[in-house]
Amino acid sequence: MTNWAKKRERKNEVKARAAEPSQMFRNCRVIGCAKPARAGTEDGLDTYFCRTHSDHYSRHGSPYKRSYTAKELAPYRKAANAWLEANAEDQWVRNAVDRVETLYRAAGPHLEAFRLRGQSPEARAKAAWARLRKAKADPRRVVAAWLAVEMAVAADPQADRKPEYKRVQTAKLVHRMASGTHKRWQSGPGGEQELHIYPRSRGRVLRHIGSDIEEATALLVEHTASPRL
Repeated sequence: MTNWAKKRERKNEVKARAAEPSQMFRNCRVIGCAKPARAGTEDGLDTYFCRTHSDHYSRHGSPYKRSYTAKELAPYRKAANAWLEANAEDQWVRNAVDRVETLYRAAGPHLEAFRLRGQSPEARAKAAWARLRKAKADPRRVVAAWLAVEMAVAADPQADRKPEYKRVQTAKLVHRMASGTHKRWQSGPGGEQELHIYPRSRGRVLRHIGSDIEEATALLVEHTASPRL
């Protein structure tokens, strides 16, 4: 069976299961939410969260905690970058930077953003690393992103401290570094067309990217004191 046929079969199976809501999942797991979990409706198979909190979880890494804003993370990113520069020769800093460079090299060929449709989350994550490689993004910025999120979570009195939240928050920062596809071309005398496509920043793609970064920085976090503001 071809891949597209398998995907279609899987899609039809999920659609059929979603059309048979289960009364076992009457309530969303988020405290204070009176909506049923998606498995208790005809809207999906999620047994934990309603549509609103399921989407929030996919996008932010937490069903209730929003993402940190660029302004909130800015001082932590600045501190992390300064610390990495001051400790550039530290063996664990070099190890983390080398591991990110390995992610760049192992990502495979560069794919334009408009060619990602139908790709698996893992393939889309690799494509993000390939875009960073093509853009010659400094791998220290990736390491700094993880350290910045670590500091932000540590300083947040209402933080979601689950590992997944940190992975998604860091992946969102790095995903923005990878940008998207931007093209310009002439269309007739004096005319110019533009194309700007940005890959979606949500779901399992972010989990793959975040796990890659967590693994790349694990020894650095384990063996050194984190930078501080």
